[in-house]
Amino acid sequence: MSWSFTTLSWIAWALVVLSAWWLRSRPYAVFRGVVIALHNLMAIAVYSRLPEIPALRYLFVYLHAMVFVQAVLLIWPRLMPIGYRLLVSLPGSWFAASTLFTFPWAIAFALGWNVPGVWLPYLVGAFGLVQSLRTRETEVHIRAGRFGGHLASVGEGDPALKRIRVENKALSGRPLRIVQITDPHLGPFMSVERLRRIAERAVARQPDLVLLTGDFLTMESQADPSLLGAALEPLNALPGRVFACRGNHDLEAPGTVARALQHVGAELLIDDARVVDTPVGPVQILGIDYAFRGRRERMQVTCEAHPRVPGALRVVLLHDPGAFVHLAPGEADLVLSGHTHGGQVGLLSLGLPHTMLALFSRIPDHGLWARGLDRLYVHRGTGHYGFPLRIGVPSEESVLCVHPPEAS
Repeated sequence: MSWSFTTLSWIAWALVVLSAWWLRSRPYAVFRGVVIALHNLMAIAVYSRLPEIPALRYLFVYLHAMVFVQAVLLIWPRLMPIGYRLLVSLPGSWFAASTLFTFPWAIAFALGWNVPGVWLPYLVGAFGLVQSLRTRETEVHIRAGRFGGHLASVGEGDPALKRIRVENKALSGRPLRIVQITDPHLGPFMSVERLRRIAERAVARQPDLVLLTGDFLTMESQADPSLLGAALEPLNALPGRVFACRGNHDLEAPGTVARALQHVGAELLIDDARVVDTPVGPVQILGIDYAFRGRRERMQVTCEAHPRVPGALRVVLLHDPGAFVHLAPGEADLVLSGHTHGGQVGLLSLGLPHTMLALFSRIPDHGLWARGLDRLYVHRGTGHYGFPLRIGVPSEESVLCVHPPEAS
């Protein structure tokens, strides 16, 4: 039986790769080939050590098959109905992510060691599946280094980029209230209905500004240009208060994104700026477009074309927080980013700041960062994409309350 499972797994792998190569594209075929090959190696190792319980083995085979079904149907990507998500994409995503985390056991099994606890990654994955489908409303309070005419003490702040603490309780005075929506990634985990509810709650909280920092779609939602517009439609209730920049995935379907944002009254800023009057004074919003290369030069040109407005708080929309280091000091009072999904896999749910992203890169992964008087806020995102699940890093649905610096 184990031999049959192995054979069928590699036959299915070959069919996915050949179909993707023939019917979609070489890059997609290569990507799926590598990902599913790794998945197969671990799934085969785990299956070989499963107890001889028919129901358990049948369930394992079903979930394993859903990984291949998803890969094949993404050759013709489209947003699927709820039944498909419940039976295929959600269990398949959970199984794929959990099986990837069995690699220590797979190595041990390959060496002939019978290591217990292979069920643990699947339990952790189940927690991640629930976490990936939920968001929690919060308020985040921060003090800006600069705020219009207010300025922190001269010389305050370390010029090195470092994480600083946010406040989860109200500070004195009327703050600038911002709802940031980033990385919704309309797709298997973010339905039109779920994103619409997020937009409705954003409107109900009566923010001064709603700022959208990109990555609205996945390959499943790019084909139908009406989906994103329908999901964000509640934002029409805040005319003149909604602004957006583009993320990397938006460049795959720029027309779809532009039409949807226009439909909901959001102004898309592509290396452009606007000044908005708010209850706490003027705010200059600068949207910097996503760029794969030449970021420093592009940002310099954009900032020179749109210099600071005296007396206004300058907020920069910058999808990728990794590009923050290329923004000249003093060009932004507050930068709002997304892109990282908060690190997506980490220990935030345990009250610890550590994420997998921080282990392998120096990109700011989540929360508030400071460089001198400049502030960077990295939103954890409302959705996710790429790795199948969030695990230990919940999505974010917060009101960002920006306060002036304390008096010297």
